[in-house]
Amino acid sequence: MSGKTIFIIILTAILTIFLMVNTEPVDFNFLVTTVAVSKLLVIGICIIVGFIIGFIAGRPRKTVSSYDDEIQKNNPTGNKTDLSDEDREYIS
Repeated sequence: MSGKTIFIIILTAILTIFLMVNTEPVDFNFLVTTVAVSKLLVIGICIIVGFIIGFIAGRPRKTVSSYDDEIQKNNPTGNKTDLSDEDREYIS
């Protein structure tokens, strides 16, 4: 097994233990009502939302080649691009 896989397994085990220890109900204020909800549910939802936000924020950005492809589609004259070397360096 690789180090990354072992790290993910250990992290998942610690997270599971943490969630199972925190099962008592807590008052959760949502707009105008108060609901008794398990800590497990609140923490689990927060973790899932955090992973989704992290995935979206960690996606790779557009690269110079993707800009070149876009310009090529929109440029019927056949010229490759009007980007200078300085512009290419700034984008990447």
